[in-house]
Amino acid sequence: MKKTLLYSLFTLSIASTTLTSCEEMFGDFLDKQPSGELTGDEVFSDWGLMEQFHFDTYNFLRHGALRINNSWLDAATDLGHTSYASGGVRTTFNIGNYYGSGGAAELTDTWEHYYRAIRKCNMILERIENVPKDTDLSEENYQRQKTQYISEARFFRAYFYWELFLRYGPIPLVTTVLDPDGDLLSDYTERPSLKEYVIDFVLKELQECEKGLMTYNTESTYGGRIMQPVARALYSHIMLYMASPRYSNESGITWQQAADAAQSFIDDYGSNYALITNESDPKAALTNAWLLTPYTENNTEMIFYRNDGTIGWSGIANDTPVGEGGNGGLCPSQNLVDMYDMIDGSSPFTEYDETGAPVYHGTTPDVNEASGYSDAHMWENRDKRLEATILYNGVTWGNGVINVVRGQRDNPIGNANATQTGYYVRKLIPETILSNEHGGNSRRLWTYIRYAEILLNRAEALNEVEGPTEEVCNLLDQIRHRAGITGNVADRADLKTKDAMRNFIHKERTIELAFEEHRFWDVRRWGVAEQALGRDIIGIDVASDGTITRKVTQKRVFEEKMYLYPIPETEYWKTGIENNPGWN
Repeated sequence: MKKTLLYSLFTLSIASTTLTSCEEMFGDFLDKQPSGELTGDEVFSDWGLMEQFHFDTYNFLRHGALRINNSWLDAATDLGHTSYASGGVRTTFNIGNYYGSGGAAELTDTWEHYYRAIRKCNMILERIENVPKDTDLSEENYQRQKTQYISEARFFRAYFYWELFLRYGPIPLVTTVLDPDGDLLSDYTERPSLKEYVIDFVLKELQECEKGLMTYNTESTYGGRIMQPVARALYSHIMLYMASPRYSNESGITWQQAADAAQSFIDDYGSNYALITNESDPKAALTNAWLLTPYTENNTEMIFYRNDGTIGWSGIANDTPVGEGGNGGLCPSQNLVDMYDMIDGSSPFTEYDETGAPVYHGTTPDVNEASGYSDAHMWENRDKRLEATILYNGVTWGNGVINVVRGQRDNPIGNANATQTGYYVRKLIPETILSNEHGGNSRRLWTYIRYAEILLNRAEALNEVEGPTEEVCNLLDQIRHRAGITGNVADRADLKTKDAMRNFIHKERTIELAFEEHRFWDVRRWGVAEQALGRDIIGIDVASDGTITRKVTQKRVFEEKMYLYPIPETEYWKTGIENNPGWN
């Protein structure tokens, strides 16, 4: 059978996260035969059908845009707010309602989604050895493909278990194919320790599967495939988490080990990856890093990503300014705006906390007068990541100029979807779609890990080991200089201690990875979620004369028990599995 990514047949025409999977097409878990559909025995008796079944596992990689009832996970952090009242995180996370139906796609559906995906992986691992070789395959290609599929299945299973861990903590590790007609997890009620779950299983799987994955390849045929660098990148990501304050005591992983894990990626695979740069137009470089594809547009930054097809106006309408005809959607906060440094590398404010945010007095931090910052001109002379990420008053975008003055284009009276923060999102919203009366289209791949994160992983871990060394500063400068910042981190007098540099790195990680689903988990691993996710969301009003006034847009709720999700009620009552602390 021709080697091709058959899973794309199921995904390329789908812009949302509702997917048609092989499981749905071939029947409930592939072991029944309603309406003439194929059984599991039939699928695993044919190499080509088995390949389709395996490639469908890629469908279980979730896209972050609009995933939670048309809202984003970062709108449940201090980085943003959902403009329309029906947004899933607005009616659940943000008010402390973790049982609300609006957030089901994240809070409850995640459990079933990933356990279904894990079951597919287990089926491949149990049955692939008995699938007859395709007559068109040479023995060499057969062995190579089989090794690749086994390794991919192990990678996916480890990744899916990691995603479950972030939300629910250590839960039952199932490595056999369960009977879909039974209670599934009824025999798996014991919860493993963190070490057993993450160190002894997830990280071990990633280490062992890496060598069997295909080597780095940018041919379009393999766009989105899991390759050796992907496994190492995810390993670095998880090692950083395991060295972090929330997990280190149980994991036994040190900051040095996390630093070494990031360095191993740089040493072994760094020649294949690089930050996209453009000295004459840093904003364009940033936009390209987020939107261009690795296999046709030479995006050297993406490592682990979901290879989606093109989208049109319907794919971005919910997150586009109301003046452009959109629904407002994901609206960045003033909290995020305040995290960006000045273009010369200086800090606009005098003090930052362990979440990476400025220390507020009411809605305003103390200004660093030497930086030249003022609220009256708050968007001028700032880090270009601000301009590339956020649409603010006076910016030309799409078919007009952003105008959030009350009663004007993007803040009309009576439109309930108009921004409440004074901002709209720019990052990950392809502007080309707005051409030709919204008739354009664009790819928008969802990236889980890109090269900038590897550099940030190394910088964070190394600072915890050695403090603000020259290497730590140089790693951060690579990212900051790409964003147009002219000053060097090493020249900052306020970053000479490990504690100060830690807060600075937390800030840098937040703004570099904003709206890529990192902040939600980072503040948890740092042990500062109560401060970050329970703080007021600050916005602005812009008067007709341009005067800017800060305001509280929403008061957020975050309690200690919210570090983890509650086990879905159906699973809790059905299996008797121990629920997470505070959710009984």
